[in-house]
Amino acid sequence: MQIKLLVEGGNMQPGPSLSQKIGPLGLNANKIIQKVNEATKDFKGLKVPVELEVNVSTKEFEIQVFSPPVSELIKKELGIDKGSGIQKKAQVANASIEQIISVARTKLPNLFCKDLKSAVKTVVGTCSSLGVLIENKPAKEIELEIEEGKYDKEIKGEITETSSEKKQELEKYFSEVKNKQEKIIQQETKAKEEKEEKKDKK
Repeated sequence: MQIKLLVEGGNMQPGPSLSQKIGPLGLNANKIIQKVNEATKDFKGLKVPVELEVNVSTKEFEIQVFSPPVSELIKKELGIDKGSGIQKKAQVANASIEQIISVARTKLPNLFCKDLKSAVKTVVGTCSSLGVLIENKPAKEIELEIEEGKYDKEIKGEITETSSEKKQELEKYFSEVKNKQEKIIQQETKAKEEKEEKKDKK
């Protein structure tokens, strides 16, 4: 028998929904929580889909953990709460190619990708919809550079660590981008308000 759950990684708690699902089967809830938390500890702070395959006669169970959606993994990797919502006007973060490779490597077993390079391209595509820059550039540009083989060395080497110097450079660039974005949005808001005022005076 299969039981589907959505749990917080490494922090599953006892609750009524779990009791309803496993109570009638006579399973030990504490044992399940302990095993699920152990299996999902790498996804702390993220919602993780989990399936329990239960043998009703022996009360034995197996846990299958599915990794969180790509967007959740990107947000965790970059320390952001949400995507942009207005991607063309506002970017929310500046990722390194190593961070993208790290997310792609985590997600690869659950993606329909033939290799890590394809998985990296999938993650880059999600960055585009979240409003995340990569290596100081729009995600679409990085996608083309991956096609051209610019990051083959990093992808083949599965390099997932970003040097502190590079992190500082990316942060400095993003801080400038953010300031520009805020000024533009403020100007647009002001212009809109002035337009509304003129309308009201008419």
